[in-house]
Amino acid sequence: MLNVPTLWTAFVVNFLALGLIWAYVMRSYPNLESARFWTASALMCPPAALCALAHFYFGSFAPLLAAASVMTSAICLAAMGVERFYGRKASWRLSAAVVGLTCASIAFFVYVYDNGALRILCYSLGQAVPMAVIARLVLDPRHGAINPGARLAGVLSILIIAVFAVRTAGAFIGADVSFGRSSSGQAAAVLLLIFLSMSLNFGFLLMAVDRLRNEVADLALLDDLTGVANRRHLMQRLTEECARAERSGRPFALLVIDLDGFKLINDNHGHAAGDACLQHFTLMAQTRLRPGDMLARTGGDEFCIVLPSSGMSEGAMIARRILQVCRDDAEACAGNDVPIEVSIGVAEWTHDVAAFPDRLMARADQALYAAKRDGKNGFAVYQGDLDAPALAPDSIEAMLAPQPRQDAAAE
Repeated sequence: MLNVPTLWTAFVVNFLALGLIWAYVMRSYPNLESARFWTASALMCPPAALCALAHFYFGSFAPLLAAASVMTSAICLAAMGVERFYGRKASWRLSAAVVGLTCASIAFFVYVYDNGALRILCYSLGQAVPMAVIARLVLDPRHGAINPGARLAGVLSILIIAVFAVRTAGAFIGADVSFGRSSSGQAAAVLLLIFLSMSLNFGFLLMAVDRLRNEVADLALLDDLTGVANRRHLMQRLTEECARAERSGRPFALLVIDLDGFKLINDNHGHAAGDACLQHFTLMAQTRLRPGDMLARTGGDEFCIVLPSSGMSEGAMIARRILQVCRDDAEACAGNDVPIEVSIGVAEWTHDVAAFPDRLMARADQALYAAKRDGKNGFAVYQGDLDAPALAPDSIEAMLAPQPRQDAAAE
């Protein structure tokens, strides 16, 4: 039959192992700041259990007070780790207040007014406050979709609070619920808390794994130099937009952009200057895009912009904006500054493109070549079949201008 001292010993061993796991995670992923708090939390649990064992064997209340203090601090650290995980500032003052009030109230009901039920109430409240913080954070839908690890951590936090609530209620009705005594009921309670506490940490671990996996997925879809979407991400987005356009019949536009004379910039000023130009152009272009538009670097000095739910007129408008911001920036260049000029091709999704984004990119590329043939530092739009010539900017203005209504009588 299991007894309380044996279970406390198992608690020490399990949390030492868990602390080593968190320490390895913390060392391997230094940017995961929450792992530092969860490591400290796991490593503080064994000393708390050892203090509880000391109270069991020696009967002094000093180890019991120390156990309550250390265990409450451990749970507060776990809650602070969750706060950091969601980008919130860790509540050091709240944690210090919870630990201080818990210890002071337990000490009062030990040395001033001896009352076991009130001691258990104070201890349970000290544990419940950080557990409630954990549950509120991990189950908050404002942080986005609740991943399985967060859901597990939230449910377990609520169950731990429920265990302490039942224990407190048992103390007030006269049941023997002290963790310092060995009985079958106490052994079952300690075993349940060990299981829930270990499972809670595995919930945190699943949260960390999910976060790291999402970061890796994001890196696989982003350009290292500019931070915008890469070609892989672009093709995924184009495939989605083509499918959406087929269903709804609403077109979207694609811009293909090429930096004019970029090879000369690399040759004359060095590759560092070329990289700086790419980054600078990215920042300028993003200032002229609308929410929902997507800028991607497809390689070298080539970029694409996806304009969802947009036609040729919106595509031409965005192209003019980008050209204008580049021209304004070029006029402001002085000294060692390198002016940036771009050529842009604009194409619109049509039913014959269907679900094949390569066809749309080929049309935008053809419009880009037309813009370069017309002297660069301009834009052109694709019209008609793939073999038909693209329109130059002067033709675009006439096409996009409002047409006067003809009088029926004149006909």
